[in-house]
Formats: sequence, C-alpha cells, structure tokens
Amino acid sequence: MPSLVLIVPMPLARAAVCLAQAEAANGAQRPDLPFALQYLPLLAIAAAAYLLLFRPERERMRKQQDLLKALKRNDRVVTSSGIYGTVANVEREVDRVTLKVDEASNAKLTVTLASIAKVLRDGAADDGGGG
Repeated sequence: MPSLVLIVPMPLARAAVCLAQAEAANGAQRPDLPFALQYLPLLAIAAAAYLLLFRPERERMRKQQDLLKALKRNDRVVTSSGIYGTVANVEREVDRVTLKVDEASNAKLTVTLASIAKVLRDGAADDGGGG
C-alpha cells in the first residue's frame, strides 16, 4: 500500500515536466501579447478597488465633514459612543463641543468635534433622557 502513494504522483510529475518542455518549445514561436492586454487584469482590479473601496469611503468622510461644519448651537446630536445631547457651545479652533446631556441637572459634557456621529433632525426618535 505505501508503494501506491509513491507511484501515484510520478505520472503527474512526468506530465508536468512534459507540459513545461512543450510550452517552452512553443513559447518561442508564439507572439507576445500586446502591453495593454498583459496588464488589463491589473488595471481592472485597480478600477474595482477604486470604485468599491476608496470612492465610497471618501464620500462618507466628505459627508461627515460637512455635518461637522454645519454643527451649531441647540442641535440635537449623538456622539460616536452613543451619548445623546444638545449642543451648548462649539469651539472649532480647539476642536471642542460642549453638550448639555440633562436639562434637569444642567449636566454638560465636553467632547471632541470629531466624536459627533450624527445630528438628529426634528422627526428623529431620541430618548436621550438623562437619568
């Protein structure tokens, strides 16, 4: 039984050697592909990566920057850590936003401008309760 294990790969190895020799002999006679056709698959992969990865990410970043530029006092926001609050003050020079998180106790938090995930519109459900 062990001899079968050694015998089975031998024809495959011989076939591979024969194919390599035949291709080497035929390769000298075969004309080379044009430059554009040789690199067409690489160009297709690069285009797909741009369309599927880079472009949507740049668009998402642009929308987030526009949202942060339009941030103003009394906007209802949610931070990236999930804290609901109302903007009390925006200090763009020092990258800081003060949020009022509880009306009853007048509790305020100071967070970075980049930590604002989204601005809640009037129709948005927000149960930001502070207690």
